[in-house]
Amino acid sequence: MNSKNSILLVDPDFDVDTSGNFDLLIKVTPDNFSYAIVDELNNRLVALYDQQESVDVASGLSAVLSNDKHLAMTFKTVKASVYTPNSIAIPNELFEAENLGTYAKFFLKDQSEQLHLQQLEGQDHTSIFNLNEDLEELLITKFGISKVYDHNAPLMALAHNSKGNQFRLDFTVGWVHAVLCTDGKLVFENCFEIADAEEFTYYLLLMIHQLNIDTKDTAVFISGIIHQGDDKHLALQQSFSDISYNSHKNVELNTTILEDMPDQYYTSVLALQLCG
Repeated sequence: MNSKNSILLVDPDFDVDTSGNFDLLIKVTPDNFSYAIVDELNNRLVALYDQQESVDVASGLSAVLSNDKHLAMTFKTVKASVYTPNSIAIPNELFEAENLGTYAKFFLKDQSEQLHLQQLEGQDHTSIFNLNEDLEELLITKFGISKVYDHNAPLMALAHNSKGNQFRLDFTVGWVHAVLCTDGKLVFENCFEIADAEEFTYYLLLMIHQLNIDTKDTAVFISGIIHQGDDKHLALQQSFSDISYNSHKNVELNTTILEDMPDQYYTSVLALQLCG
């Protein structure tokens, strides 16, 4: 089923009346949201929904969560990765759990007062973040937020145990999320709104210059709405020679329902499987 800027792919053998062994993965960006339902017992992707160019993400997600029959079932685990401008990474040796309020002083005031902590495997920092109030309430009301992560978690999970310098870029239609890692450790992350390839090129060159990225010694991994030979891909080729697509890493996951879709489109939402 397709509608404007959205797509729903469902395994014909998926029985929505079955519960217990299914995981729900939700990814929310500034202009997009998607979900994936994974049959954990059979390691099979049974449903995937994606909405691009969403003007009001919270409202759109609320409608889908309320009306989509595939989300009415009981899930074993629900994981959500949610974009937030309020996320900071504190080195573990400096992190003080008893002083969370100190870190919250750096956050925007129009967000939820609920603070979330995130410690990803292989990282030497603790992330502290809070969410948009509407999204926080929505996810708590609907699912109780089994596990919530900031927007960095999927790409950081993909970088786990990697070697050397890696620049990971995840695209929606109007945004790009950039993560720079060395030997799997976070060096830099940011999200940029990009109207076109020219604006993407501006931010790309800015990051290369400000972060002193050695373009000859840095591997680029891309995912999301980007294609070989499009303007954004060509912009990357102007600076980097080692460019490949992100893989969600679970090579045993049956993704038959995606066989007619570009592999890179849904890498990051599926990477939530890797987040413990």
